[in-house]
Amino acid sequence: MKRISDFYTQKAKAQGYPARSVYKLQEILRKYGLLKKGARVLDLGAAPGGFSQYLLECLKGTGWVYGVDICSDISVPGRFTNFTFLHGDIFSASVLNSIKNKKPFDLVVSDAAPATTGNRVVDTHKSLEIARRVFEIAKAALTAHGALIVKLFQGGEELLFMREMKTCFKQVKGFKPKASRKESFETYYIGVNFFKQRVNSHE
Repeated sequence: MKRISDFYTQKAKAQGYPARSVYKLQEILRKYGLLKKGARVLDLGAAPGGFSQYLLECLKGTGWVYGVDICSDISVPGRFTNFTFLHGDIFSASVLNSIKNKKPFDLVVSDAAPATTGNRVVDTHKSLEIARRVFEIAKAALTAHGALIVKLFQGGEELLFMREMKTCFKQVKGFKPKASRKESFETYYIGVNFFKQRVNSHE
C-alpha cells in the first residue's frame, strides 16, 4: 500500500500537481467521459488546486473552472486565465448565492472531505453532510443533462445517498479509483444526465 501511495505522490510532484488526488479525477473523467470542450465546471473544495488544474488542462483554453474552498491555500498556474477562485464556505448562503449568479455549470466536482477525527462514525457522518450540501448546490447550479462527481466516506448511508441522487440524475454510479488508498473508505459517486425534479401541483 505504501509503495502505491508513494507512486502517485511522486508522480503528482513530477507532473506539477499539488496532490495525488488528481489521478482519481483523471480516471473518473476518462471512464465516464464527462468533460467536453467548452464546459463550465464548478470545483467545490478546490484546494490545494489539483482538480482545477487538471480540468483546465483538459479544457485547453476553452470553457471555465470556478473553484470554491474554505481554505485559501490553492495553487493553480497563472497561465490559466479561465479560472476563478472564491474563498468561502460551501455551507454559507452568500457562497451559494455567488455560485447561483455564475450558473449554469455543465459539471460539478467535489473532493471535499471533513477534517478526520479517527472516529469512523463521526467522520462518515460529516462526510455525508458535505456530500449532501454538494448535491444541493449541484441541483441549484447544473444545466440540464449536466453531471456531478462527489466524494463520500462509506459508512452505511451511501445507498440512501445514491437513491437521493437518482431523483435528479438518470444514471448514478459508485466508483473507487485506483489512486485511492486501499485502506481508505472513500468512494466517488457519479451522477450523469441531470434533470429537474418535478413539483407536484395540488391546484
